[in-house]
Amino acid sequence: MVYIRSKAVKGEKYLYLVRSVWDSKNNTSRQETIKYLGKASNVTKEDIPPEHQNDPKIISFLASDEFADGQKKEEALSKIREQLFGFFINGDVEGALKLYERYRPSSGTTSFYEKILTPVMYDVGKQWASNKISVADEHVCSNVANSLVKIISDKNMTRPSKKKIVICTPDGEQHNLGVNILESHMLCKGFKIYNISPSEPHDSVVNFIEKVKPDMVFLSITLADNIKPGQRLVKKIREKSKIPIFVGGQAVNNDQESKFEAKILRNISLNELPKAIKTF
Repeated sequence: MVYIRSKAVKGEKYLYLVRSVWDSKNNTSRQETIKYLGKASNVTKEDIPPEHQNDPKIISFLASDEFADGQKKEEALSKIREQLFGFFINGDVEGALKLYERYRPSSGTTSFYEKILTPVMYDVGKQWASNKISVADEHVCSNVANSLVKIISDKNMTRPSKKKIVICTPDGEQHNLGVNILESHMLCKGFKIYNISPSEPHDSVVNFIEKVKPDMVFLSITLADNIKPGQRLVKKIREKSKIPIFVGGQAVNNDQESKFEAKILRNISLNELPKAIKTF
């Protein structure tokens, strides 16, 4: 097994290509340096021996924020997305999970969601819309993606110590992968999450909010056809409560702020989200 190891010296990070070697005598493994790569900010793909450049762990490193070469980084990200799409279309949850576990140590879960999983699912949607894949294929991909997010969430969630949040979608909105990603991220940040997606009747959503008394509500809208139902849901919540409501999702843009009695969240990264909602 080969991978990249980093070592910090006086604030600078230096990289080594190493392999894990099993020591049968001592019944343990040890690291063996294959090559010193140099200062992290200067390392390029060409610094890695050709025979190791396509190793899954090396590709994950090349896609990480530690890697300096922007073009090579994007090439590596594209390769990982292709691999994940292959696992999704083949219904391979285990393969998708192994890919995530290779990617996470160098880049983190949030980066995986934003740079790998979300673009792959956008591409799945485009391929379905252009008849390149079938409805059944799209459903397989979505189900594997949701299963993967659930596994990641179970692995990384922390004990709730922060505010209570209800996450929901408008009645008729069946797409909830974005909601599940949001739930996973906020659980890992210590928030108490009530995910009542997808497509819950509006009266049921309002009644649930009255029952659990959350600190805020997130509404996710993926399809443009569900903007008006989303507006109706916000209005129903507003009739009963002054609770902060945040609206986001693929169908939402900043120009729609005046159409909702709520705060629009658009083009905000998952890492920025806790800070964005803190002031409300």
